[in-house]
Amino acid sequence: MKHFARLALVTLATALAAPLAAADDKPLRVGVTAGPHAQILEAVKKVAERDGLKLQIVEFSDYVQPNAALNAGELDVNVFQHKPFLDAQIRDRGYKLAVIGDAVRQQFGIYSRKVKKLADLPSGARVGIPNDPSNGARGLLLLEDQGLIRLKAGVGARATPLDIAENPKKLRIVELEAAQLPRSLEDLDAAAVNSNYAVPAGLVPSRDALALERADSPIPFAQIVIAAREADKGSATLARFVRLYRSPEVKTFVNEQFKGAYTASW
Repeated sequence: MKHFARLALVTLATALAAPLAAADDKPLRVGVTAGPHAQILEAVKKVAERDGLKLQIVEFSDYVQPNAALNAGELDVNVFQHKPFLDAQIRDRGYKLAVIGDAVRQQFGIYSRKVKKLADLPSGARVGIPNDPSNGARGLLLLEDQGLIRLKAGVGARATPLDIAENPKKLRIVELEAAQLPRSLEDLDAAAVNSNYAVPAGLVPSRDALALERADSPIPFAQIVIAAREADKGSATLARFVRLYRSPEVKTFVNEQFKGAYTASW
């Protein structure tokens, strides 16, 4: 019995240590947020199938679970987040994850159903931002870029409402789950919304946003990354997935489907 127990432990350890590899009957499990990222992965899936790589798309409704599932081994790779968000998750939760490639670029804007331009926001206006640390900071930085607030020097991607140094309009910052922000526009005076939630809500960034994040922003919020476990960084299967994601066919789909709300970074 001891011999078989030792054999079982060795077999398990070997399996856990083995590099990620695609098998004919085992698709690569890819986590995405519902909406545009899922649509893009459907396009990637078609390209991958022609190349002989099977993909299983797993959709999530929030930003937290895709990394938890990846770290736990329930996914092989995910595509939904920018690097500042991934860095914050690694720092705060101890995940052993890493970037293995760049995906699409994703716009971030301020929207309102109450005013036509940001200068018209009244004193004490309620402005929504995402309640996760990095996207909340992204919203605050966009408000600062528009001259609505001033943040303490150097806070960058870690900015929180407590870091607001000047607030001449006395804006009331409302932190909400990112997915709730488009639906909350009826109750808020304005909200900073990421395109993966703005687009499914019928918002067109180039048409509807009162302000958009600048392309030359010093913090790479717009660039979505492809993430995997650190132990799988050298996987040939994942390198193949990145290559297929960044294919000409997927680039054409992104450009035609999303009209600038998402753009290919390749």
